[in-house]
Amino acid sequence: MKKKILAVLGSGGHTAQMLKLLNLFGDKYVYEYLINDDDLVTRKKISGKIYTLPNPRVFNENIFLKIIKTIYGFFKSINILIKSKPYAILSAGPGLTISLFYAAKLLGKKLIFLESWCRVNTKSVSGRFCYPISDLFFIQWKDLKKLYPKAIYAGRLSWF
Repeated sequence: MKKKILAVLGSGGHTAQMLKLLNLFGDKYVYEYLINDDDLVTRKKISGKIYTLPNPRVFNENIFLKIIKTIYGFFKSINILIKSKPYAILSAGPGLTISLFYAAKLLGKKLIFLESWCRVNTKSVSGRFCYPISDLFFIQWKDLKKLYPKAIYAGRLSWF
């Protein structure tokens, strides 16, 4: 029986990176997906079981609402993880990863994080929160080893 991976897809570049990575993995795993509840574009690019969480990083919302969404996302993540029963969670760093990773850590799931290819010299917000609890943390630029000393330099996913 194939192991199940819950892949976190953000909008835009996060989704592009994750779909590229899953394509490289091929059919070795069963995939389920987690997306923002307001992401209509990503939904059209995937097939399979899809779970949603509220987008915690809507840019024009106030900080109080973002915090409430993140807390709600944590509790909803527990429910998603109980239903999905994934072997591991794989993320390329969208904001909804943070609440999911902390819920997954609480439930003993394997956590794999790939810092975004746009992060050359600085940490992402998600990377800052997920690095300490990730089982595997990959970076795509060697310079990030200074900021994430325990990370694994994996090279960059191709744009093509």
